Amino acid sequence: MSLGASGVSALVSYIGSLTAHQSLGSQSVILNGSRAPGRPLLDLFLQLVAIASAAAPVLLVFYLLARDGEGPSAIGVDFSQPWRDLRRGAALAAVIGGAGLGLYLIAYKSGVALNVVAESLPDIWWRIPVLLLSALQNGLLEEVLVTGYLLTRLKKLGVGSWQAVAISATLRGSYHLYQGLGGFLGNAAMGVIFAVLFLRWKRATPMIIAHTLIDAVAFVGYAVLAGHVSWLP
Repeated sequence: MSLGASGVSALVSYIGSLTAHQSLGSQSVILNGSRAPGRPLLDLFLQLVAIASAAAPVLLVFYLLARDGEGPSAIGVDFSQPWRDLRRGAALAAVIGGAGLGLYLIAYKSGVALNVVAESLPDIWWRIPVLLLSALQNGLLEEVLVTGYLLTRLKKLGVGSWQAVAISATLRGSYHLYQGLGGFLGNAAMGVIFAVLFLRWKRATPMIIAHTLIDAVAFVGYAVLAGHVSWLP
């Protein structure tokens, strides 16, 4: 219900971008923007409230698992394999993050993606910590819901593995449509890889680590590089 609603909102936003009197490449979308311009302390508290609120569905998943006599470990969210999870997550982040950046730049240059502004926060002491928390929130929310919980529940409903992978990947792509067709396709492809690996490993933790690292590098990297390198829109 949470990410599905985000998918509907992203679709409407994408239609709005397509019907605007501007090309997609000339339009921008901000991922982490100021919530109270000119009021840094209020901005900080609003950022933290938004991050905590967005992560709330993760707690609901853990409650639903506990109600069925299970726990987070039922979807591989635990610390039983810390080093293996870290290695797998870091490797995924390196491969998918690099490929994702390349695909985004190609999509943007091809005119099928908006200019994604990863952050536009004030240059203040809490800027980087908030970006890192935002990356962690994205990793937890998407991988616990779309990878771990959704795939295990679809399996219990008798849905075949490839159908479940397709459903998970399509959902993941849908709520990135606000970035343009490139955002949908790139994230759907990432969803296929993550879903297939989850069905093999039975663990969502490596995907949480990978997703968090990808977003952390994207957010902080944008903050450092924007305006200083020619290849970044």
